[in-house]
Parts: sequence; C-alpha cells; structure tokens
Amino acid sequence: MTLSHENESQGFAIVSGVIDAAEREELISTLGPISGAGRRGLLSQPAIARLARSSKLLDLIRPHLPSDPFPVRAIYFDKTPDTNWLVPWHQDLTLALSTKTETPGFGPWSIKDGVPHAQPPIKLLEQMITIRIHLDKADASNGALRVLPGSHRLGRLSAEDIQSLRSRNTEFTCVASAGDALLMRPLLLHASSRSTSESHRRILHIEFAAFTLPPTLDWYEAASL
Repeated sequence: MTLSHENESQGFAIVSGVIDAAEREELISTLGPISGAGRRGLLSQPAIARLARSSKLLDLIRPHLPSDPFPVRAIYFDKTPDTNWLVPWHQDLTLALSTKTETPGFGPWSIKDGVPHAQPPIKLLEQMITIRIHLDKADASNGALRVLPGSHRLGRLSAEDIQSLRSRNTEFTCVASAGDALLMRPLLLHASSRSTSESHRRILHIEFAAFTLPPTLDWYEAASL
C-alpha cells in the first residue's frame, strides 16, 4: 500500500526515519525542557521554522493537498511520569488566529493560552495535514496516539457520533520509533492514554495548510514565517 493511498483511505500514515539520531538530539536540545504538558507558538524559533519549511517535510505532505502547503502552527508535547495526561477522543477542529474577527463560516471561537481559535468550514480542515515527529519511541506504555481509521471522511462529529463510532470500529495504536513521523488529517478521531512508562514521549506537532484565509483573518504564527 502506498503512503498516499494509506493516508487518504485511513486518514493517517506512519513514515519511518524522517529525522536521524543527530537531528533528533538537536531538536531535543533546541526545544529544551518544558513545564506542563506542552509549549505552543514554536514557529517563532528559527530551527523549528526551517524544519517546517524543509523539503524533507513538505515533500511528504504535497501529495495529499490540493496546492502548496505551508506551516501554520507548531506545538511541543512531552509526556512523562511527572507530567502525565490523557486526551479523550476528539477531532482537531480549530485554527490558531491572530485576532478574533467575526467572519462568516468561522466559529465558535475560543481562547487557548491567550490565543484566539476558531473552527473553520470543514472544506478548509480537509485541506490540512499534521505531522507529528517522534523524538522518542511511542507505544501503548507511554501514551502513543490511538486513532479510528477512516473517521476523517465523516465530517465534524458530535459526541453521540463519536461514541457510536467507537462502539462499532476498532482503534489503532500508532506505535512509532524515535525519528518516525505520523501524518494525520485533523478530522481523524484520535485519543491518547496516560503513560505508565518512566520514559519521555516527546512529540513535535506541526500543522500545514493549503488554502488562503479570508482577508479578515490572519494566522497566529504567520508573522514568524
């Protein structure tokens, strides 16, 4: 099965060895320790912006999007025994924007870490891909992502829809080695459990879009690009 077919039919794909050991150690050093679950706004860091704009990542994404992609958000997660959490089943439905400006088709609005977020029309979410770069191995013991394959094709789902899908479908645990990347559609249902391991589960999460926002809106991280 080709990467493109897997991503389109299942909504995700795991790509081996996207970064090597030296690149991984450099990223860990650049990102440094964090307090809490994660850190947002990382496209302001030159090393992260360069990686996000690199052909290494863009060449993985281009086959899945209708036009040239560009990075719009980067988040760093570090799940450890001391900073541990679970994430219930959900879809990634919001965009991080510079200001809250009422715009047809965008909403409801929310604020996360002081940044305005809005849900865009589904047709725009369908023109996005996320890459999750694994800086450590990920498996069931340290809270690897779990997904419901194919759920990205069902649009925006209600809580009742999610419960029904979970009861009728088999979840998949995205086991990955350090240096691997997970490509996923934002509308793919996903969750993660608490870690029961003593090891880190560090993830660099970068979102890419292939569309232009309405003139009333700007990406929160666009100025750093």
